Amino acid sequence: MQTNFSLAQLADPDVSHSEKILRKCVHCGFCTATCPTYLTLGDELDSPRGRIYLIKDMLENDKPADEKVVKHIDRCLSCLACMTTCPSGVNYMHLVDHARAHIQKTYKRPFMDRMYRVVLAAVLPYPARFKFALSAARLGKPFAGLLGKLPGGKPMAAMLALAPSKLAKADPSLAKEKHQAEGQRKGRVAMLSGCAQKVLDPQINKATIDLLTRLGVEVVTPKGEGCCGALVHHMGREADSHAAAKQNIDAWMGEIDNGGLDAIIITTSGCGTTVKDYGHMLREDKAYAEKAATISALAKDITEYLATLELQPSTTGNGIRLAYHSACSMQHGQKIKDEPKNLLANAGFKVVDVPEGHLCCGSAGTYNILQSEISEQLKDRKVANIEKMKPDLIAAGNIGCITQIASGTGIPIIHTVELLNWAHGGERPVKLAGHSFDKTHKQMVAAE
Repeated sequence: MQTNFSLAQLADPDVSHSEKILRKCVHCGFCTATCPTYLTLGDELDSPRGRIYLIKDMLENDKPADEKVVKHIDRCLSCLACMTTCPSGVNYMHLVDHARAHIQKTYKRPFMDRMYRVVLAAVLPYPARFKFALSAARLGKPFAGLLGKLPGGKPMAAMLALAPSKLAKADPSLAKEKHQAEGQRKGRVAMLSGCAQKVLDPQINKATIDLLTRLGVEVVTPKGEGCCGALVHHMGREADSHAAAKQNIDAWMGEIDNGGLDAIIITTSGCGTTVKDYGHMLREDKAYAEKAATISALAKDITEYLATLELQPSTTGNGIRLAYHSACSMQHGQKIKDEPKNLLANAGFKVVDVPEGHLCCGSAGTYNILQSEISEQLKDRKVANIEKMKPDLIAAGNIGCITQIASGTGIPIIHTVELLNWAHGGERPVKLAGHSFDKTHKQMVAAE
């Protein structure tokens, strides 16, 4: 793609980077075939190619974002399926991130949209605030349908609909900063305990720690680490996301200096994509660029790390028919495709692929709140494809996907690491309590 940026514009490192990305695009349109919003809405401007033209025009002409640009950029899920499909290596992720930051700086959103975004940024990354909000949401949940019919009420209705009817019970053991390896120590890792996940489903972190420590790996969750910054990063709130990144980098560098780390384990794939991008996000920060690159290089999804440990085969799965949902941030963002499925198959599960597995479920951070109508369509499509396979269980590696899909099906959906922990000597996942499997599939009947 030909570009016409001035030398003065290219002096800005963000503009310079985006210009290089734009020049790689050859207008081939392969991205349209795998873009969930284009397939759903049929509008060229809701495809990666269409959005690239909008971003190019906005940046090249140094224009503030307008309503048209914002509408179509907001509809982007950042699922990154286009990056998997693109034959030219266009880094759409960095381009749309730049566009969102430009929108945040130059566009004044309508009042209600602005307020929703302020509230989400002030609540979701902070576990105590998020837990309080979920407690309050239980009171408003019965009125979600009514609120959805009011002007500007759809995001609030979506929030209430997604809120769990019952809060997960906190596990006191997760408050410890160090979890000793059992037997001879074979490794030492830090684990991102996160923000929303630790409130919605603390059993994911517990299963991770239990499994790793049994395998001889010491796990640390240092004081000071928190939200990875992904939620605000995808809203264009660059200063907030960079502050979150620096907070985590400081916490993890402290552990590197005090005993070393073999890896930084991430159990939410959306967070993993962002942490692995810290090196790019802070590349111009003299105080943090080198440290950010170090952290990004150490970041690994839990399945990516477990695949290096050579786990022994297990029969716990006992032929249970398991649909594996690969989160977009896993398969497109981190390019992790086979490791989770291989680990689950090694644990005895009969792993089946989901038709149209490359398409997003519609969760995408805050997307299922801010773009709830499109999100619902994508969720229905995803659930229909999963249910076609008639699985007994669904596995996924991202809390957003788990929450989204669970709201549309009665099939239990469990984090991959919880199933792997169970298969390798750990506790049966809490969500399977009292659940019996069809004996015709030679599956276990819940007896615990």
